[in-house]
Amino acid sequence: MFDTVVIATDGSGSAERAVEAALDLAARFDATVHGLYVVDTGEVETTPEEVREALERALATTGGRALSFILEAADAEADEELVTAVREGDPADEICKYAVEHDADVIVSGTRGRHGEHGYLLGSVAEELVREAPMPVLTVRQLEGEPNPERTGV
Repeated sequence: MFDTVVIATDGSGSAERAVEAALDLAARFDATVHGLYVVDTGEVETTPEEVREALERALATTGGRALSFILEAADAEADEELVTAVREGDPADEICKYAVEHDADVIVSGTRGRHGEHGYLLGSVAEELVREAPMPVLTVRQLEGEPNPERTGV
């Protein structure tokens, strides 16, 4: 039923729960897993020029950590084939493009990431994925009372 699972991660606490759910799903169907981190160029472009370079470094570090988490979690499972990738652009657009390019059967995403408690006002990547993706999107919500470590070092 599922041959290719794309995990969209931003390194947040809810994304870590999504990784666990996606790896479980992939293991059940012996699917290939794609871990994807998107550097939000819109965020970088709207940042004051004097701090852009620092922000770009912080985003690259966050992306590396997020993908490392997927690699480590997948290694514990050891059954799935795993591919990781970093893209730049609008996160929802890039995730959808990547999923189409790799003929994904499902995209898995956390429901609470970079926008935190204000996500309902600004819209979130997960919401946009649910609306725009041409394949099913599994959203994994953070459990109530569970800590939500927003990005650190940014």
